Amino acid sequence: MPVTEIEIYDALRNKIGEESAKTLLEFIDLRVEKEFERKKDLLATKQDIVELRSATKQDIAELRAEVKQDIAELKAELEVKIEKVKTTLIKWMFIFWAGQVGVLVAILTLFFRVLK
Repeated sequence: MPVTEIEIYDALRNKIGEESAKTLLEFIDLRVEKEFERKKDLLATKQDIVELRSATKQDIAELRAEVKQDIAELKAELEVKIEKVKTTLIKWMFIFWAGQVGVLVAILTLFFRVLK
């Protein structure tokens, strides 16, 4: 059962006197009001939460765009590097094949000369 301010005042007035009871209740009221104001400033309102959520969504969207751009750039760089390696590989394969043909022709020529 909640106790009202009047009941507290009456109980205190009988124990410590009217003026002291009034002063004590004013002090308690002031402390409660200050504490309420302090906590009220700390509480996040629904609007604060909506603004935070909106800002977070915007930050996430910007981050996704940046990541997509970075991935696209890396993909382009990788494709260029693969093309360079492919070109170099084809060049060396051709040199190897030409060398093989040269060696084969030399062996066949030597073989036919020896047979004659």
